[in-house]
Amino acid sequence: MRSGHTRPSGKNLHLAFAVTLCAKAAFALPELIAGAATLFMSRQSLVAFVVWLTCDEFADDPHDVIAGFLLRSAQHLSVGTQSFAAAYLLGHGVIKLWLIAGLLQSKLWYFPVALALFASFVAFQVYRFTITHSIWLLILSAVDIVVIALTWFEYRTLRMSSKRSRRH
Repeated sequence: MRSGHTRPSGKNLHLAFAVTLCAKAAFALPELIAGAATLFMSRQSLVAFVVWLTCDEFADDPHDVIAGFLLRSAQHLSVGTQSFAAAYLLGHGVIKLWLIAGLLQSKLWYFPVALALFASFVAFQVYRFTITHSIWLLILSAVDIVVIALTWFEYRTLRMSSKRSRRH
């Protein structure tokens, strides 16, 4: 055994895969709610909601970065940006939940589709970063890259297992 270097076991990687998918699903639900709210609420209502949402944060820290970002974003939201944000949040959330459901059921054909779509999400997020310079897009992309790696490992493991069971 090499000193200090241990390789993660298949069980640990499978558990990490399942946990990250469940976390992505948990984040997809608020994404769907935010997408629906963005679609159906007026710009003024969105600004009022964000003011209500951030008022406690600003009371504690008038320079709160996240609260400030949310408020500035809501205040500078154009109709086109609002429509795009609603479509993106709803589409992204629905696609993620659909993919996660198939991946958690170990349906092999979902894996290449998920890998392609997750990679396209990362590509889009990196593209948007070049325009907006939002660090959140880079953080989201880094998380998605981890999910892609875990999905690839799970796919390879399932395919090998499937091939072995067909031979016996």
